[in-house]
Amino acid sequence: MMGAASAQDVVSGVDAGPGVVPKKPISFDLSSLDRTADPCTDFYQYACGNWLKNNPIPATESRWGRFNELGERNSYLLNQELTAAAAHPVGPLQVKYGNLYAACMDTTLTDKLGAKPIAPELAAIDAWDDKKKLAQLDVLLDNRFGRPGFILVGVGQDQKDSSKQILQTGQGGLALPDRDYYLSTDARYMTIRAQYLEHVTKMFMLLGDSQEKAAAEAASVLRIETALAQGSMDRVEMRDPAKRYHILTVAQVQELSPDFDWSAYLAGIGVGKAGTLNVSAPGFVKTVNAEVETESLPALRSYLRWRTVHGAAEFLSQPFVDENFNFFQMTLAGQKEQQPRWKRCTRLTDRALGEAVGQDWVKKNFPPEAKANMEQLVAALKKALDEDIQSLPWMSAETKVEAEKKLAAFRQKIGYPEHWRDYSALEIKRDDLLGDAERSNLFERKRDLKKLGQPVDETEWGMTPPTVNAYYSPPQNDINFPAGILQPPFYDNKQDAAVNFGGIGVVIGHEMTHGFDDQGSKYGPTGNVKYAEDGKLASWFTPEDQKKFDERTKCVADEYSNFKVADGQNLNGRLTLGENTADNGGIRIAYRALQETLAKEGVSPETKVEGFTAAQQFFISFGQVWCENRTEQSARVTAKTDPHSTGQWRTDGTVQNFDEFGKAFGCKVGQPMYPATSCRVW
Repeated sequence: MMGAASAQDVVSGVDAGPGVVPKKPISFDLSSLDRTADPCTDFYQYACGNWLKNNPIPATESRWGRFNELGERNSYLLNQELTAAAAHPVGPLQVKYGNLYAACMDTTLTDKLGAKPIAPELAAIDAWDDKKKLAQLDVLLDNRFGRPGFILVGVGQDQKDSSKQILQTGQGGLALPDRDYYLSTDARYMTIRAQYLEHVTKMFMLLGDSQEKAAAEAASVLRIETALAQGSMDRVEMRDPAKRYHILTVAQVQELSPDFDWSAYLAGIGVGKAGTLNVSAPGFVKTVNAEVETESLPALRSYLRWRTVHGAAEFLSQPFVDENFNFFQMTLAGQKEQQPRWKRCTRLTDRALGEAVGQDWVKKNFPPEAKANMEQLVAALKKALDEDIQSLPWMSAETKVEAEKKLAAFRQKIGYPEHWRDYSALEIKRDDLLGDAERSNLFERKRDLKKLGQPVDETEWGMTPPTVNAYYSPPQNDINFPAGILQPPFYDNKQDAAVNFGGIGVVIGHEMTHGFDDQGSKYGPTGNVKYAEDGKLASWFTPEDQKKFDERTKCVADEYSNFKVADGQNLNGRLTLGENTADNGGIRIAYRALQETLAKEGVSPETKVEGFTAAQQFFISFGQVWCENRTEQSARVTAKTDPHSTGQWRTDGTVQNFDEFGKAFGCKVGQPMYPATSCRVW
């Protein structure tokens, strides 16, 4: 009997989708505990020990943790929507995201095409024969392929007046994870650079270049990228709003880089009327100009050809996909095998059409009561933060008034957008994967540039609904929780309050505390960074309170810089300072909110569930959110590039700074998790 076409019939590839349904993660998982460990010595091992033992890193991952568990399930559920839409779309949105998913899964076509999809872009680069026309080439690459060359301009909120949206340009152009990978004399990084050179050479050879020519091109790429790295601000510097805010006229920017025609470029991308822009890294702009001036045209073309093939690798034939994986995932991150195609295509579709797919996903996976419950939790956490501010022993009454103003202005977005993004202008073709990716990039570029001079859309989201994450936006002063994270192990309405406050409660408190960390505290209630008349950054803290705040954040930064993540590699406490401050503040706020909730419900804190008091449940739930295994390579990359600490130190580093943990587990003062002195900001 002939039936209806299945998703497998309409997409071609090695794998057409997932097989086994991923298990739903569990909140407060007692089987994950290592009861042989002493929670007062190493709480992370106690909370996660058996989970770590029973959940080795899959060959297709470089890190595996509780976030991944939930993300895996969300991806599976999302994939069901995509495969159904690829086979039997219902409505224009399903046609669009079904076609994108089908195009991605059609490996027969991508393998047949090889590098042909990027031939027009490479031809445009090869035809560039005049350095003075670099701006025109950038316009062509930007407008046609969504992949600019040396310079990229976008739109963002003005940090002096967050109601305004202005042009801005930053830094970039590096393929390795961080500038240190180019500049460090450590043997590990020198080895990686040699491996990178081999990788770039192989990619040029896949384009059809001889080995000799490819090696010469790769040398040019590494030389140019090394110069760009030298001209880039490091990640710690970039965390300071004052260091990334330089409003310049177009004429002043032209003086910084006389070899790039800024007026032609801005006019070419449709923002020629703008008279000023924020140049976050003037030194980088100067460096780009120096490279254009001193490097030969062939070398500059090699760099742009590399940027093209590198940016398109995941959309090309299998040899490009494999070589890209071999270096960036296997060598750099320690991942042994590629993820199955369906996962990569699901992620791509969510990235490109997240608010199209998300509309259907939330209907099935985020019931209205979940949003209502989150509203209640957020209210409880706001009240707790208000009380925390009032009880801070180091802050003066004058500064507390200003802190309260900021807290009162907090906004929140929960689950999904109020207004879904309109994708009607985005063309998606079932037989043009790279073209779909480029048109998606162009769609977002145009949407971004159209914001110039327009009112800020405070309802806009920066994450898609299925995302397992949350964020705080300083210029909008709002906290954002996608539907994807509002599930176990973070939140489960069947669990006791202690478990939920230890999970999603700490996440909420964490995002709120970001408004008061070393970066967020520089932004006022309306999202503006305050400046004095002399142009220097001004604080809403009193001078004495600012000094105390700086001393306390230094304590946290120094503490986390001593935490080891791999042999010879510690965390960078300055890079992770904001996230560590938010972790430490978030747990205090959530714990306070839990105590008030228990009192309101008439539940004794000493009442035990499964042998644990409410306080112990809270801390175990918190710790188990961060259970994770990482490859050594992944840990090293994280330490250099990620503002978040690794799971072990997000757990142990946080509880050892909170006396209530030591009390809850009967620890003795002086034990590792209950030190005699500790760091506290909020």
